[in-house]
Amino acid sequence: MAQVYYGRGYVYSIQYHIVWCVKYRHKILTSSIETRLKEILHKIAEDNGFTIILMNGDLDHIHLLIECTPQQYIPDIMKALK
Repeated sequence: MAQVYYGRGYVYSIQYHIVWCVKYRHKILTSSIETRLKEILHKIAEDNGFTIILMNGDLDHIHLLIECTPQQYIPDIMKALK
C-alpha cells in the first residue's frame, strides 16, 4: 500500500512505473553493470529529491518505481535519470 503524504492544503501519493529498454534489446545488463547502474540511479534520485521505491531489471531492460511530490515534473525526473 502506498503511503499518503499531506501538504499544505493537499493530500498526495504519486508513483510512476518506468521501464527502460536497451537499444535494439541487446542483452548487455550483466550483474556488475546492473549493480553500478542501481548505485548511480539512487544517487541521482537523492540529489533531485525523489525516491526510487523498487528497481528490478533483466538483461535487456530495467524497471523503476518512483515516488515524488506534485511539484516535481515527470519530464524533469526522466531527464535527470537519463
